[in-house]
Amino acid sequence: MTPVTTAPLKAAETALVARTVEIPDPGPLLSLLPSEAPLVWLRRGEGLAAWGEAARFDTTGPGRFTEAEQWWRGLVRTAVIRDEVQLPGSGPVAFGSFTFDDGPTSSSLVLPETVVGHREGRWWVTTVSLNGHLPPWPNLPLAKPTRRPGPVTFTDGTLGSAAWERIVAGAVDRINAGELEKVVLARELIAECSRPVDLRWPLRRLSDRYPRCWTFSVDGILGATPELLVRRERGLVTSRVLAGTIRRTRDDVHDLALAASLARSSKDLEEHEFAVRSVADALAPFCSSMNIPETPFVLHLPNVMHLATDIAGVASDQSSALLMAGALHPSAAVGGTPTDRARTVIREIEGLDRGRYAAPVGWIDSSGDGEWGIALRCAHVDPIDRTRLRLFAGCGIVAGSDPTAELAESVAKLVPMRDALTT
Repeated sequence: MTPVTTAPLKAAETALVARTVEIPDPGPLLSLLPSEAPLVWLRRGEGLAAWGEAARFDTTGPGRFTEAEQWWRGLVRTAVIRDEVQLPGSGPVAFGSFTFDDGPTSSSLVLPETVVGHREGRWWVTTVSLNGHLPPWPNLPLAKPTRRPGPVTFTDGTLGSAAWERIVAGAVDRINAGELEKVVLARELIAECSRPVDLRWPLRRLSDRYPRCWTFSVDGILGATPELLVRRERGLVTSRVLAGTIRRTRDDVHDLALAASLARSSKDLEEHEFAVRSVADALAPFCSSMNIPETPFVLHLPNVMHLATDIAGVASDQSSALLMAGALHPSAAVGGTPTDRARTVIREIEGLDRGRYAAPVGWIDSSGDGEWGIALRCAHVDPIDRTRLRLFAGCGIVAGSDPTAELAESVAKLVPMRDALTT
C-alpha cells in the first residue's frame, strides 16, 4: 500500500495515475468489500464501493471543507487519467466525511486504491497509483461471508430519556422567548457488541431495507441517509431537504391518514420552511437559476415519513460539490435557525460531541462532480474498540414541539441502525 499522507500533496512529490476499465457485472457491490474500513456510497444497488487507502487528507476547524477541496484539486490537477467509462464516479474518486462542528476532531478525504462502480447498467473498476506509473490491472476479490455482530446491548449515551426531554423543554422555552426560531437536538445510544463488528453486516441490511436512502460508510461512520445535501453532475445541482417527521404504524390505511396530517401540520410545515430556506440561500451563490417547489411532498420510508422538497439549479461556476456541501453545512434541517445562534445553543445544552453525525458525507471525482449527503440514521464505530458503536438521532425543535413526541421521534429514527445490528 502507498504510504498514507496527512499533508497536501504537491505535484513535485507525487504523480497520480488512474485507470478505469469497464467490467462485466461483478454481482452486488457490497459483496466485494473487506470487513474493515469499507468505503461505500450506494442507492438502489448503484453507486461506489471501494477499499484500500492510497492517500488521505485530515483537517480540522472552520476551514476544513476548503482545505480538503484544495488538497483534492491539487492532487488531480496533474493526474494522468485513463477512463474508458466516462460516467460520474468513474476515474479517481475521494470519499469524505466531515465533522458537524468546527472543533479539534478531524475530518477526512480518502483516496481508495480500488473503486468498483455501477450505474446505468454499466460496471467499472478504477485503480490508482501515486508513483507516476500505470496501476496494475485490477483483480476483484472473491465474495466472503459476512459475520453477525453477535448479541448486542444498548444503553443510553450521555443523557437518559428523561434528561433529554428536559433539554427539549428548555429549548422550547428559549424559542418562545424569541432567542431563536428552531434548534435541532441530537441523542446518542451506545451499542456494545460481543465481538468486533463486520461492517458489511449492517451495511447490507441498511441497503436492502432502505433502498431509497443512500447507504454510506466512510472512515468509521456508516448509515443510510434519506437526505441528499447536494449533488453536482455535469452542471446540474440538486438537493433534497427533509424536515418534519412522523412515525409509521405499519397499517397502510392509518399511515396514509398520518401522511395527510403531516402535510397539514403547521409545526412541521414551519420546520420544513426553515430548512428549505436555508438550503436555497446557501446554494444561490453557486447557481445561475434555481427551481424551488412551493409545497413539499411526503417521503415514505419503512419506519418514518418526512416532509421533503427537491431543489434543482444550474451551476453558475466551476465550484465543486464539496465546496457546495461546505457552504450548505449546517442547514436548518440539522442545526437550526438562525444558524449561528442555533449552533451556540446546541453547544450549550445538547451535552454530547456529535463528531461526524449530521455532517456531510459522500464523494468527489476529478471534475468536481459528486454527491454529498448528511450523515443521518447512522453510527460511529470506535476506531480502537470495534465492538462499540455510537448511534445517533436528532429532532428539530420549534415553538410547538412537545418533548414526549420528540423523544418518540428520536426512537423511531434510531430503529434503522438498531435493527441493522441485531437482525
